[in-house]
Amino acid sequence: MNTELVDKQLRVSLESFPELDIWTDLGKTRARAREMRAKIIGQLPVIEGIESSDYLIPQPDAPDVLVRVYRPKNQIDSLPAMLWIHGGGYCFGSMENDDNTARQIAKSVGVIVVSVDYRLAPEHPFPKPLDDCFSALKWLVESADMLAVDPARIAIGGISAGGGLAAGLSLFVRDKTSIKPKFQFLLCPMIDDRSSTPSSYMITDKRIWNRNSNLIGWQYYLGKENTSADEHYEDISPYAAPSRAISLSGLPATYIGVGSVDAFVDENRDYATRLEADKVDIQLEIFDGGFHGFEFIAPGADISRIAREYHYSALRKGLFDQ
Repeated sequence: MNTELVDKQLRVSLESFPELDIWTDLGKTRARAREMRAKIIGQLPVIEGIESSDYLIPQPDAPDVLVRVYRPKNQIDSLPAMLWIHGGGYCFGSMENDDNTARQIAKSVGVIVVSVDYRLAPEHPFPKPLDDCFSALKWLVESADMLAVDPARIAIGGISAGGGLAAGLSLFVRDKTSIKPKFQFLLCPMIDDRSSTPSSYMITDKRIWNRNSNLIGWQYYLGKENTSADEHYEDISPYAAPSRAISLSGLPATYIGVGSVDAFVDENRDYATRLEADKVDIQLEIFDGGFHGFEFIAPGADISRIAREYHYSALRKGLFDQ
C-alpha cells in the first residue's frame, strides 16, 4: 500500500500501529483486538445521557443471544431504532468492544440502538452469526412496544463484517419474512468473498485489515478450506456474501460509507451502483485518504470527525424523514 494515499493525520496514527500477523493465534488476535479497542476508548470522553440494559433472547436449538439496548435518558416518545452489528472479520470483536460506538450513535442520532453479540467463526461459521442477528432483529420488532420503538422506523446497520451481516440480513428478511426495515446503514461492509476487485489487492500493510486478513476471514466464516479469486465456489449464499445476490431490488434505502484506501472500496462502490440500478435509494460516501475503519480507529482525525458527521446525518435522515 502506498501510504502517501492515506490522509496525513491518519498517517500519523498509522505510524503507531504495530504490524500484526493476526491469524497466527486467533485467541491472541481476539485479546489484542480487545486491548486495542479498550485503549482507544480510554482516550475518549465519557458519553453522557445514554442508558443501557442487557437482554437475553432465547433461540431454539441454539444458545441465547445477548443484546444491549441503548436509549436516551428520560425518553418519553417512541423513537426509531437500529440493530447494530459489530465488526471483526466475522471472527473477533464483540458487543462490548462496540459499546462506545453504540452510545455515540444513540447520542448523536437520537435513536435507540440494539447491539447484538453474535457467535463468531470459525467455531460458528455461517449461517450461525446471521441466525443470531436475525433473532435479535425479530426480537426488536416484536418488542417494539416494550422498548418504546417505532416499528415503522427500524434500521439494520454495522461496520466491516458487521456491515456484511447487516447487508445479508436485509436480503434474508426481504426474501424470507414480512419484516420491512426502513434503512440500511453500512460502514465499509465486508460483502464479497471472491476478493477479486483491484482494491482487494491494494492493501497488504499488516497494520490494518489487508488482503490476507480478508481471505482468511472469509475462509473461516464460510467454512471453506480456501477463499480467493482463484476459487470458484458456486454454493455461497448471498446471505453470507451479499455481492453474490442476483437482485438487490426491494431493499431499504441504504447508506454506504468507506475510505478510499480500504480493500473494500471497490466492492462497496459496485454494490452501490447495483442498488441504484435496482431502484434502491442509495447514498455512497467515499472518504479520500481513509483506511479501513479509520473513523473509529483514529477518532480524533479531522477526516474521522467529518466521516462520522456524514454517517450520523444519513442515519438521522433515513429514520426521521418521512
